[in-house]
Amino acid sequence: MAFDEPGMRTVTRQAMIAEMLDPETELALARAWRMHGDEKALHRLVNAYMRLAIAMAARYRRYGVPMPDLIQEAGVGLMKAAEKFDPDRGVRFSTYAVWWIKASIQDYVMRNWSLVRTGSTSSQKALFFNLRRVRAKLEREAGANGQVLDSPRLKEMIADELGVPLRDVEMMDARLSGSDFSLNAQQAGEDGREWLETIEDEAPQADETVSRSTDIARVRGWLAEAMATLSPRERMIIVERKLQDEPRTLESLGRELGLSKERVRQLEAQALTKLRKRLESVAGSAAEMVATT
Repeated sequence: MAFDEPGMRTVTRQAMIAEMLDPETELALARAWRMHGDEKALHRLVNAYMRLAIAMAARYRRYGVPMPDLIQEAGVGLMKAAEKFDPDRGVRFSTYAVWWIKASIQDYVMRNWSLVRTGSTSSQKALFFNLRRVRAKLEREAGANGQVLDSPRLKEMIADELGVPLRDVEMMDARLSGSDFSLNAQQAGEDGREWLETIEDEAPQADETVSRSTDIARVRGWLAEAMATLSPRERMIIVERKLQDEPRTLESLGRELGLSKERVRQLEAQALTKLRKRLESVAGSAAEMVATT
């Protein structure tokens, strides 16, 4: 459920006054939910840590995502943590929930950062949320030592610092340094063309479509002519074995025709040989006609 501003204030206010759970109570609630499906225990556990989810959501406001959306995604992560938490692992629920809340928020931020998918691998995610910070740190350290880092060297150092491939650094740097714009925006110049008009249409052109249709019709004609040279039994086997979405087995055809599985296989091979010879003959004649025209 999406939050509006009043809804966000209500959720935040309720989170601030929610109870603080001691380790024993937290453990009992987690076990009640995991072992007995106690929804009241789940509700109490989640409400107690919604404060944590909101605090983590606030850290991502600088990415331009509305705070209500961040809180909603933080809540989703908190629910996932509650569903998967094993109370017998000896880990506090808050420690476990942090990972799920962070993952949910980061996935949402990356999905909504750009119309173009920014990335989804662990290295791309690390770059998205840390590239600018690491770059600033490296430039600051280099400046303190009287060094000036060129762009290629800086990218190599960022890749080493974060333990990610250099190509991912180059890709993410290009994505974060640009911005989306409408394809209906006008280009600079007097003609006022939209950017959309400059994109090549990848659909088949009219001449290609006509040529393809003609070729398909010709091949179908050749195939029909070749099929006509087969006996009714051979035709049936080819149709059932080669021209169906779900080909029939040799056994099922054998039962229907009163033949052994091996005999059906032999008839299939015999029919395919006939078809191949006929098609080679027809196609060869057609090729000769084209060559002489």
